[in-house]
Amino acid sequence: MSKNAALLLATGFEEAEAFITLDILSRLGINVTTVACQPQREIVSYHGAVIKTDKLIEELQDADLFDALIMPGGPEGSKNLAASAAVAALIQRHDDAGRLIAPICSAAARVLGGNNLLKGRRYTCSGELGLEVKDGEYLMEDVVEDGNLLSGRGLGVAFDFALTLALRLTGNKGAVDFQAEHIYYRPWLNRQPR
Repeated sequence: MSKNAALLLATGFEEAEAFITLDILSRLGINVTTVACQPQREIVSYHGAVIKTDKLIEELQDADLFDALIMPGGPEGSKNLAASAAVAALIQRHDDAGRLIAPICSAAARVLGGNNLLKGRRYTCSGELGLEVKDGEYLMEDVVEDGNLLSGRGLGVAFDFALTLALRLTGNKGAVDFQAEHIYYRPWLNRQPR
């Protein structure tokens, strides 16, 4: 059975973090649903790109569970996600069900930390935002995994974040390595085995 993920987007989201992750997961057969976490489907990204999402967050039912929730950063985007009670509730519901929670860049500190959803887990995020968060353990690493929380430091590690997420979802290292080779992403192939 193929896995599915929700990509949570709000005005000001970091488009490269979102699209790199969407691209890698899609290449590996993971169905990615883009979800607008605001009243309209069209969202303007951090650098002014306009995209139309698949769903509005209000269209999701309580029974709708994805295998992973992905939250890209972006200064304004992560603040907008963090301010949404519906986003916090969706994350809590997925976390309670043991599903993967996957923030990148500022999203870990702002969205999870800002809503007390880190629950003492280890995580990473951009800059020094993590130093302001009190409910998790901030690590200055590229990608951090702690149980069902998988976080990425920022745009520069978006491929590592996406490939790690794909590996967690599929469990198929050979397929993930093949895609890394296919897109010429050598750092993934040169790293030590997990």
